[in-house]
Amino acid sequence: MDRIDLYLNFERPLSENDLARFKALLKRRLNHEPLQYILGETEFMSLPFKVDPRSLIPRPETEILVQVTIDEWKRRFANLPKINILDIGTGSGNIAISLAKYMSNAFIIAIDCSEDALVLAEENGCLNQVSTQILWKCEDALANDFHSKLNQRFHIIVSNPPYISAGEFKQLPQEIQCYEPKQALYAGEDGLHFYRSIGPKFRFLLYPDGFIVFEIGQGQADYVERIFQRAGLRDLKRIPDLNGIERVITGKN
Repeated sequence: MDRIDLYLNFERPLSENDLARFKALLKRRLNHEPLQYILGETEFMSLPFKVDPRSLIPRPETEILVQVTIDEWKRRFANLPKINILDIGTGSGNIAISLAKYMSNAFIIAIDCSEDALVLAEENGCLNQVSTQILWKCEDALANDFHSKLNQRFHIIVSNPPYISAGEFKQLPQEIQCYEPKQALYAGEDGLHFYRSIGPKFRFLLYPDGFIVFEIGQGQADYVERIFQRAGLRDLKRIPDLNGIERVITGKN
């Protein structure tokens, strides 16, 4: 029930079945299962999303990535009849779906190496009524021939990639370490494996006036900026989250 119904039914005793269901859910939470997985849903950019262990749970800080993308789109591409966007590692589809919802001329190719995650993302696309704007594809962005398999260019490339290092992964809370998909989090010994792999492919994937918007981990901004500079990107900028941590990096082709 919603909050107002909860207040109206405050003194209603629970039935045996209600109590048994609640105890089962409580036991899952006591075992550190994330609340979003228990409820089966969460909110991102004021939109509803189904969530389960097939994908990472959308984080509030990733909304910064989406908002930065929308702001840049307004300045550069809002008046075009159509723009092409690539979402790398789409997971639950939260980034691609949010962009499709708020950017009227966007057509998005959303890729993930997990077919299970893509099934969930497609369900979320239907839930938010943006299915006609998104093509879901099972692709591995770390493959050497990744760019040639896509065989097209994009105005915008966005990604919230894996960026957790080996040392950081061991320190993660049980909610994350034991329940969320490791492949969506772990990125090698120093957490920079994805950025090193995708950087050289930008010149094959971006239009001459295209730009990238990537989420980064705490303390990674200097390293990622150097990787992207070597890849030929210019006008690189860092955007902090609400805690002052450099969370997003942007760059132009």
